[in-house]
Amino acid sequence: MDRRKVLSAVTLMLIAALVLPACAAPAAPPAPPPQVIKETVVVTQPGPVVKETVQVPVTVAPVKKQVVELWSTDNEEYRIQAYEKVAANFMAKNADVDVRIVPIDEATVSQRIATARGANRLPDIARVGVERVAPFLADGILDVDAATKVIKELGEDTFHKGVLDLVRTPDGKYAAVPFDGWIQALWYRADAFKKLGLNPPVKWDDIQKACETLKGKEGFLYGLTLGTDPGQNYGHQVFEQIAMSNGAFPFDKDKKVVMNSPEMVEAMAFYTGLQKCSAPGPNYWQQARQFYITGQAPMLWYSTYVMDDLVGLQKGIEPTVQGLGDLTGFAPKMTGQRGANATYGTLVVMTIFKGADADGSVRLLKQMLTGQDYIDILFLAPNGKIPVRTTAVEAWSKNDIFQRYPKDVIDTVVNGYNTMQRWAFAPQMGPVERAVIGDMEGRLLVPQAVSNVVEGKMTPQQAADWLQQRVEELYKTRSAEQK
Repeated sequence: MDRRKVLSAVTLMLIAALVLPACAAPAAPPAPPPQVIKETVVVTQPGPVVKETVQVPVTVAPVKKQVVELWSTDNEEYRIQAYEKVAANFMAKNADVDVRIVPIDEATVSQRIATARGANRLPDIARVGVERVAPFLADGILDVDAATKVIKELGEDTFHKGVLDLVRTPDGKYAAVPFDGWIQALWYRADAFKKLGLNPPVKWDDIQKACETLKGKEGFLYGLTLGTDPGQNYGHQVFEQIAMSNGAFPFDKDKKVVMNSPEMVEAMAFYTGLQKCSAPGPNYWQQARQFYITGQAPMLWYSTYVMDDLVGLQKGIEPTVQGLGDLTGFAPKMTGQRGANATYGTLVVMTIFKGADADGSVRLLKQMLTGQDYIDILFLAPNGKIPVRTTAVEAWSKNDIFQRYPKDVIDTVVNGYNTMQRWAFAPQMGPVERAVIGDMEGRLLVPQAVSNVVEGKMTPQQAADWLQQRVEELYKTRSAEQK
């Protein structure tokens, strides 16, 4: 064969390789730049074998990316930026995954998920309170196997046992991935309490007396700021602790709805009665925090999230009371008039939904719960983000904020998962009861009932009867779904 003909054929092939992509339809995405490799061509002709090395352009196919969408109730701008930084770290190591962080409001989680489900547009992952897990599980929308894989691959023994118990399914799997959590307390101006001879606000009677005594005294305008906004979950969180402290739960040991029990009516009367010495509303956590850090109210129901706010370490929040951290007492336990005790807290979890990119979601959550990426998220509010992994406690506890409070307060925070209580996790609650409690909280039934009493539209008994009716309806619906 003529050597010139062979080389001409190679030349024509190279020209075709370069020209044909340019003739593609205009709507097609531009091809990535060709990579050039060297190829040895053996030309056969009479006489000795001739080898020619030519450059052949090779077009590399683009990497197909899977999108992982994470909805986060950590929705403040600076927190979303931190999540996006962690996502960027992940994508740098996982070129096949595109992570998108979407901020959402905690109060609208159930509604947003229901809407997304109806449109067949559920996110891959959602950061939610553990109380949402039971209704999501009952709805059949959680990828339990993916969540279980995250926990097992990280190591079950690296998690606090208490947090795993809260997400464990009857068959021994895990419905969601624990991420962080917090403890709720009644924070109070210990200096004013001491000056006026008031007991720490643990018992109902002492809370009531302090609220009435401090209103209009020691520079305070109000005795307390109560959660009365019907559109916010804050009121539910506070009321649930008050109810548990009086032995009031939505279901009794026979799984009968008892939202209008004497214990529940007493809890409703006590809670709404505090409005007489509280700031005018409707209010939720934002106003409650503002009135406390500006010295307008001496008591504040809040989670441990508020610790950095009180000492001026949170961006955009500036206490006007000097040395507020040193002046503040911490009362996580509450005792009701019937003598029961209750400590309220929550676990925040990452749920993976069916239909998600399970592989990408598992890889992302494993990285988010590991090393500096996990610590960076916890340090957004280390006091309100207690690590669920024992392997992260040492690094977490070195945060500067923990040097601003007495040691007994810090010890209580660290061991919070050992004392935390919730309606949904009482011994008498089965899967259906837990789902109903999640539905009740998601629909903001308690905040609506509280608002109606405060506004004079209902008595505490009428509000409890209304809750009884609504919860019975929810229970009937959930029970029918299980048949």
